[in-house]
Amino acid sequence: MTRHIPALDRDTAAIGLGCMGMSWAYTTPEDRDDADSIEVIRAALDRGITLLDTSDAYSSGHNETLVGRAIAGRRDEAIVTTKGGLVSSYVDGRPHLERDGRPEHLRAAIDASLARLGVETIDLYYLHRVDTAVPLEDSWGTLAEAVAQGKIRALGLSEVTTDEAERAHAYTSSRRHPVGVVAVDP
Repeated sequence: MTRHIPALDRDTAAIGLGCMGMSWAYTTPEDRDDADSIEVIRAALDRGITLLDTSDAYSSGHNETLVGRAIAGRRDEAIVTTKGGLVSSYVDGRPHLERDGRPEHLRAAIDASLARLGVETIDLYYLHRVDTAVPLEDSWGTLAEAVAQGKIRALGLSEVTTDEAERAHAYTSSRRHPVGVVAVDP
């Protein structure tokens, strides 16, 4: 079974592969097995699971590097989704996240994600969380600029309110960068 992603004008398997647990949150840097994780990602691609989800926050970018290594030579098979706007660290041995939606942070995060993933364009880039200390329009406008620059194909929002999704869509719909995917916070 497949699903069509209108924002990318591309089909993908109905099931995607979330890669977070391969290097962050459910494992420690000492216990992760990168070779095994790369094998899992490649096996997913072999079985037609094309949507791969990661984030720069997962193990401070290591998860993106892992995905990049797994798709090397197979870029055309994968729909690469990643996220920015959160900064991760470990506090007392536990994962810790802080929001950072400042335009300068997002610009640097996008460039770093491209490098770690080893791709020229990210298929779908989410604002991982809205930073309430930064106007949403500033964060979203920065992501829209990256679309115009060819760094990102489509934009998404993760764990937002309906109001936040509507504000982002209103801001960019006139600029031809509407919200492509939304994960609304219940």
